Amino acid sequence: MAVQLSDASGMHTTQLRTTSPSELERLAAWSQRRRWLALGLWILLLAAITLTSQAIGSDYRDDHSLPGTESQEVVETFQENAPQQAGESLRIVVAHETGLAAQDTRSRIQALLDDVRALPNVADVRSPYDSPGAISSDGTIGYAEVSMDSGAADLPAADVRTLVDTAESAEANGLTVAVGGDPVREAEEGGGGAAEGAGILAALVILVLMFGSLLAASVPLVTAVFAVGSTLGTIALASHLLEIPSYSAPLMMLVGLGVGIDYALLVFSRFRGELLDGADRDRAVRTALDTAGRSVLFAGCTVIIALLGLLALGLGSLQGVAFAVALTVLVTMVASVTLLPALLFLFGRRIERSVRRRADRAERAGRAPGAGWRRLAVAVQRKPLVPLVLSVVALGALSIPALDLRLGFADAGTEPEDSTSRQAYDLLAEGFGPGINGPLVVLAKGGATGAELRETLATTPGVAGTSQPHVLGDAGIATVMAFPAGAPQSAETHELVTRLRGEVLPALSERTGDSYLVGGSVAAADDFAAAVSDRLPLFILVVVGLSALLLMAVFRSLLIPLKAAVLNLLSIGASLGVITLVFGQGWFGAQPGPIEAFVPVLIFAIVFGLSMDYEVFLVSRMHEQWHRTGDAQGAVREGLARTGSVITAAAAIMIVVFGAFVLSPDRMLQQFGLGLAVAVLLDAFVIRCLIVPAVMRLFGDRAWRLPRPMARLLPKVALERD
Repeated sequence: MAVQLSDASGMHTTQLRTTSPSELERLAAWSQRRRWLALGLWILLLAAITLTSQAIGSDYRDDHSLPGTESQEVVETFQENAPQQAGESLRIVVAHETGLAAQDTRSRIQALLDDVRALPNVADVRSPYDSPGAISSDGTIGYAEVSMDSGAADLPAADVRTLVDTAESAEANGLTVAVGGDPVREAEEGGGGAAEGAGILAALVILVLMFGSLLAASVPLVTAVFAVGSTLGTIALASHLLEIPSYSAPLMMLVGLGVGIDYALLVFSRFRGELLDGADRDRAVRTALDTAGRSVLFAGCTVIIALLGLLALGLGSLQGVAFAVALTVLVTMVASVTLLPALLFLFGRRIERSVRRRADRAERAGRAPGAGWRRLAVAVQRKPLVPLVLSVVALGALSIPALDLRLGFADAGTEPEDSTSRQAYDLLAEGFGPGINGPLVVLAKGGATGAELRETLATTPGVAGTSQPHVLGDAGIATVMAFPAGAPQSAETHELVTRLRGEVLPALSERTGDSYLVGGSVAAADDFAAAVSDRLPLFILVVVGLSALLLMAVFRSLLIPLKAAVLNLLSIGASLGVITLVFGQGWFGAQPGPIEAFVPVLIFAIVFGLSMDYEVFLVSRMHEQWHRTGDAQGAVREGLARTGSVITAAAAIMIVVFGAFVLSPDRMLQQFGLGLAVAVLLDAFVIRCLIVPAVMRLFGDRAWRLPRPMARLLPKVALERD
């Protein structure tokens, strides 16, 4: 506890510190006395959760259903009136350059389909020879429809892989076999692959270069691994109780490793700084936890708030992701203030020796701590408008492509060319046209047979062909498949869905009195993207508003939260612009296509929270210095000098961890990895090092003012002890 005396201007002039320790200091003292117990409890926790999750397994479910939308109503209609057709379906595509009619080729295909019928989860198999239109006009390509007994989310990946292996075993003597369908794509796609290992190795290299010691570099890394490992098993167990999608696990590892190393690095860097300022090891740990630990807790809370803002979207699958990643950040925070101090007490003597040796070498070489960052701050403050305008223009230019961002869901057309799902996709497009890979399911309700519906669809521009009407039971419901002229991911196909729903089918409904719904994967992607777009303003308002209130309470300022919100939005816009250029327009050899519909909102939540981390790390040091001296410009210089190296090192670690996921075979993880890496790069090296010092120079003392009515309403939250 501290008592402050102020002069007439309100500036602190005298500080009288009592001996009452803070809660974090008490926690550090406990870690000192029970260091082996703290480490043992974390080891026990990690082992128990890991063993339990491996024994019980996971129950991840990728459910992107949207109650109340047309596409979901089509699915529910099938489930109610034709449950045998509501399960997932696969296609076994066969091709032979001399044709499929030869008796030997036909016998081999029929034997293959008989083997598939006997496999688990297979409800029905329809041979191309018995299905009209299932063999191409030149007779060289055909497909068999395989109906499964459950949806893609409930099909065991092992069973799907067995089906694929069974089908591909028939390839010989000129016969090509490939298998397509959503379950096949999900079974082929892995998690991060080698991405996690590459990210950890690169992070270790950066930490060794920063600290000059393998032991010192390993402490933040070990803390992050314990936190992520414990959370990974917890999420697997929670998937039995909550609806958590399968991509949550690699995503939480991506975020957890970056955030975990960053938080531990912040505390460790303050510990190192206290040692160099003359504190003994025990006091250095306690001070680091009482100062940097507070920033970690606050920064983690901002990330969690940003993630829980996803609940405002009301989308079930995203709520599961929000829970998984928010839990990861929470466990990381706990590890940073419990496990990390214990490690520092255990290995503090050896770490101290390496820290002092490195400092001595720097002193002999004439390198003062933070001198380079202090010079940068002085240069920016000398002419603040120049770096401010240039940086904002650059970020704005990168954000422009995001205006053309097209949301959707990637299909097999964006898979690697050597995957069986991509080969099936290409063969079907070659034999039957690109629309065969994304048919629209048009449903008629009201007693009609579907003849008029088919006739109308057949004459609609953009429709390449239609199927025969199919009547569902006695419910007066008929369905017609409409095959677009374009590929599923093309803008023309999505425009066709809009035109059918907005013009063609309403006009037909007026003539017949029936009601019509458009479903299928393309329509479902449109519905999901529309739901995200409609609810995005509320999501942004909740996240930005709550984060701004927290910053107001901490820094007792109105301008700083406004600045942080605007700059964070700018970095997110630039990140989405880069994603659009690479994955939307196909730069650098990437397969062009839509951006996964939930990627932008997840990137917004994660990046906004991480950006607030850097804001807290930097501005809290400025705030601390301003309290001591009352010099606004000097506070900016010293704040950057003391945190510049830590922020850029932490950012470099996040960049390599996130960037490593570009190596993942999963297109969604590639988009996440690139988007997060670009956002952190711009935030740390452009916004925090250039824009923030320039803006704070222009704000001057006004940066630390809060209108009195707001000051009375907001609670005071201190990041540093006065």
